[in-house]
Amino acid sequence: MVSEIIEKALNHQIQIEAESSQIYLAMASWAEVQGFEGVASFMYAHSDEERMHMLKLVKFVNERGGHAQITSLEKPPMSFGSFKEMFQSLFDHEVMVSQKINDLVDITLKEKDYATHNFLQWYVAEQIEEEALARNILDKINLIGDDKGGLYLFDNDVKLLVGNQPPK
Repeated sequence: MVSEIIEKALNHQIQIEAESSQIYLAMASWAEVQGFEGVASFMYAHSDEERMHMLKLVKFVNERGGHAQITSLEKPPMSFGSFKEMFQSLFDHEVMVSQKINDLVDITLKEKDYATHNFLQWYVAEQIEEEALARNILDKINLIGDDKGGLYLFDNDVKLLVGNQPPK
């Protein structure tokens, strides 16, 4: 059985993962309208991945005797200024999600819920990957600067990232 404290914290993380999916979806739509097919494909794929992270939490809460709560979500931004600003926002968001996962892990240790602690280790590892990927992409955009040819090549390169992701 999952305790009320853990259930509440996991339900909050479910909302964070759902909002993450929405943020990636909004970024995908924005990039697509800007004509960047590769970035849009990358963002659509990551939106799906974040939704799967949410579903994994939903199933876990319910399987442990809790009740996963599906709540309303905060509306994501619809415009992102530039690709650099968008990817900076994405990186900052992933850092925030990592902190929330760490807070959740801390709660499981205080509650001595080692089953949930063990379950969350997958999320800890996933966030290390998510932050590294966002940082890597942001570094590339910083190298490109305002070079339109560089952005075009970057967009094509990002298409390759979508096809080369291992299944989660």
